[in-house]
Amino acid sequence: MTFIITEPCIGVKDASCVNVCPVDCIHTTDTEEMYFIDPVECIDCAYCVSVCPVEAIFDEFTMPPTQRQFIKINKAFFQK
Repeated sequence: MTFIITEPCIGVKDASCVNVCPVDCIHTTDTEEMYFIDPVECIDCAYCVSVCPVEAIFDEFTMPPTQRQFIKINKAFFQK
């Protein structure tokens, strides 16, 4: 199961998710407006889900249909 950060994170970048991640799999750059979860590094602990203040993190199976495009956006971030 892969966790994906979605649209509500854009412009927020709160970092609560980064602070609780035990494997440091949540990344960004100075130019990005949101965070991204590395699907290779992620251990699916889901700690990030409960601390996200904007409820932007979903697993790929419970993600709202309107946010599905973030699966591709997340993948593209790690292919750079």
